[in-house]
Order: sequence, then C-alpha cells, then structure tokens
Amino acid sequence: MKFEGIYTPVITPHRGDGSIDRDAFAKMIEYLVASGVHGIINGGSTGEYYAQSMDERIELATLAKEIIGDRVALIIGTGAIRLQDSIQVAETAAKIGASAILVGSPPYAVPTERENALNALAIDRAADLPIMLYNYPGRMGINMGEEFLDRVGRSRNFRAIKESSGDINRVHLLARDYPHIQMSCGMDDQALEFFVWGARSWVCGGSNFLPTEHIALYRACAIEGNFDKGRRIMSAMMPLMRVLEQGGKFIQCIKYGCEMGGLYAGPPRPPLKGLNKGDMRQLEQVVRVLKRTIAQIEAEA
Repeated sequence: MKFEGIYTPVITPHRGDGSIDRDAFAKMIEYLVASGVHGIINGGSTGEYYAQSMDERIELATLAKEIIGDRVALIIGTGAIRLQDSIQVAETAAKIGASAILVGSPPYAVPTERENALNALAIDRAADLPIMLYNYPGRMGINMGEEFLDRVGRSRNFRAIKESSGDINRVHLLARDYPHIQMSCGMDDQALEFFVWGARSWVCGGSNFLPTEHIALYRACAIEGNFDKGRRIMSAMMPLMRVLEQGGKFIQCIKYGCEMGGLYAGPPRPPLKGLNKGDMRQLEQVVRVLKRTIAQIEAEA
C-alpha cells in the first residue's frame, strides 16, 4: 500500500450524555468519502480513542469498515498504554479487512528505543497489515529515533510515518535517510514543507470540516507540483493552523467546525469541555476568510 493524499482522522460524535451517536458517525464518514478524501483513520486522537472503552473502539472500527466498504482506505489506530490493548485493536483491524493500522508509542511508559521498537513489532505481528507509524513526542514523551526506525524497518509492513514532532530537522532526516518509509505530514502548520521534501500524504484533523481546502493544497503540491500556488493556499490556511494547533482546544475546534458545516459532532468526552463563544466566533471568522480565499485561488488557476 502507498499512502497518497488526504487522510482524515474522523471525529466521534457524542450525544449530550456522552454516548456515541452512531448515525452521526455514519453521516460523517459518508460526507468525507463524498468530499474526496483518500482515506479515513478511525481510532486516532481526534476521534477521542483515549476516552473510549475497548468495546467501543472495536465496535467503531467495525462500523467504519461496514460504512466505507472498499471505497477509500481505512486505517485503524492502535494507540494504547497497554500492549495487549494495541494487539487487540490490531487483530480487529486484520479481521475486518482494514487497509492499514496506525502505530504510535505507548504514552507515559517512556520506553527505550529498543523497547519501543519491540512494542511496535509485536503489534505488527498481530495484524500483518501495512503500518503508518505515528511519531508524536509532545504527546507520548519519546521520539521514534534512528535506532527505532532501523529496528522496525526490518519488517516490510512499516510503510509510512506520520511525523508530528514539529521539528523540521526530522523532515530532513526522514527524507534523506529513510526514503523507504513514506513521510506523511502530521504537523499541520508545516504541510507545505512536508510536500516540498517529498511527502505524498497529509493526516489532518481539519479535513473533517474543510476537506476541499486540504485537498487543494495536496493537489497543488503533490499532484501539480505548483508550489507557488501551494504557498498561496498554505498562507490562507495558516490562521486556521494557529487556531487549531496553539489554542489547546484542537478537538473542540474540529468538532465545532463540523457543526458549522451542518454535521452533528456533539461535545467532547470528559475531561474536555466545549468551546466558549469567543473561541467559536474566532473559528467562524477564520473559516469564512479561508474558504473565500482558497476558492479564489482555485478559480484563478
């Protein structure tokens, strides 16, 4: 499997009592497929997997596959503190016929690079599916360094890495020294830089509610090779990136963005709380300007 295009880590809509709204989940996926995203990730942090029981995670993965069928790629996130839980999700992904799995580092444990690699390889054996690694040291506490990459690279299944460190030197390292592992943008405000250095995919939470605009950047850079156009699109997107990445309310903003577009998203699960009115107004203004500007850029092309 090659990872190409926009991959959306789909939200999990919740009712007011915190229960999962499965009908809204299905509508969300249908909207994304119809909008032209290239793949959907279920069980990522944008989907609030950390606040779900194992039964809920397995049910949502299975439901996502039933809805999607074979129309676009489905990647199942295996993130968990316990290896046994990651293995259970990985086995589920294989059973339901998922396209790939997303494998991160176990949070809080702070394993060595060797230990982290052995953890990832155990998940690999449980699924035997293509793998996108997820390097997010700011959330997990450790980096997937060169020793880790060298060790997991012995398995043919480790095909890509979602790089979310925010360190541009990591982009250079991956592009130059690990070209056999596809680099995927996982830091939204660096998407242009990732594409310049050869990335062919972008895992972006904002594509839950702005899929067309995210696809526009991918198409300009990765398909057309038009980086002048790409810079204009990225410039238009930067205010959104600042709102999403620097406000500490990433999931809440994504969910409210979906609500702005007429898609029910509901509140996040505790401990998170919804946005205040000031945050809502700020996001509304940013989105209005972004959509108008990118539509103009596309019309001029």
